[in-house]
Amino acid sequence: MQRHSLMIEPKSARIISDEQFLDLSLNYYGYEECEPLHTAGPSRREHFLFQYILSGKGNLMSVNDRGKYNDFTLKKDQGFLLWPGQDNLYTADEKDPWVRAWVCFNGQKAREYMIQAGLSWNNPVYTGKNNEDQEKMKDELLAIVRSTDNGLPLVNVGHLYLFIGYLINSSLSQRSATGGSIRNFYINESMRFIERHYQQDINVADIAASCGIDRSYLSKIFFRRFDITPHEFLLRYRVNKSCELLKVTDLSIGEISAMVGYPNQFSFSRIFKNVLGKSPREWRNEHRISFNEQIQVAMSN
Repeated sequence: MQRHSLMIEPKSARIISDEQFLDLSLNYYGYEECEPLHTAGPSRREHFLFQYILSGKGNLMSVNDRGKYNDFTLKKDQGFLLWPGQDNLYTADEKDPWVRAWVCFNGQKAREYMIQAGLSWNNPVYTGKNNEDQEKMKDELLAIVRSTDNGLPLVNVGHLYLFIGYLINSSLSQRSATGGSIRNFYINESMRFIERHYQQDINVADIAASCGIDRSYLSKIFFRRFDITPHEFLLRYRVNKSCELLKVTDLSIGEISAMVGYPNQFSFSRIFKNVLGKSPREWRNEHRISFNEQIQVAMSN
């Protein structure tokens, strides 16, 4: 069923294999006139995927940074961003199913640009200012979608840069592109990753990858903020978590070691002593809170 006059195949998608662009790379793009209640997902992706609604309506369900699903109803001239690693599901409206154009991209600057547009796991929905930049954004997206010549990747990447530039400028949730706000975002994202995964075998490279940035840059902004490296922050975070367990549980040192990401108890004890100057056993003997003391503290609160 044809719902508007764009000269595009009713359902089309093109994959780009070129990977020579580091800051911003185009992976694939497409267009679809959806049937009523057509559903995609639940799924997660390795790249950024932005979808723009040319007509109709639909629904998006996407996981927020607390692991809960947010539900969004979207309409013509809105869009939504699916983040790498984010679970999501989206469905066309039953009576007025949407027509979508999309572009999938990645690169070292991709996350920073999406932050500038005010898009995040908790706020994946693009709403424009209904100005000239929004129209230009749509034009650049359609220029990519209409492209049929993969032999000129530089042209499409040029359109991608223009598309993202107009996306940022036209977004109602646009953020200031100050270096401080971007650095703070990366630090906060890395701290969330540590909080969720400290029990697993993670390292600084994993933390940096979760933010989409280089580990040397992560180390630089971490040291500027905390005067310690991300590696030292992770060690201290795990030690602090182990102290909570040492203080109020009867778990063995080996069990606590494994629970905070150190399968090797001897490595854990060495790190613990380097951080706090005492062995886990010595620290527990000095700070242990009995069950009765825990009850008294709880009642006093």
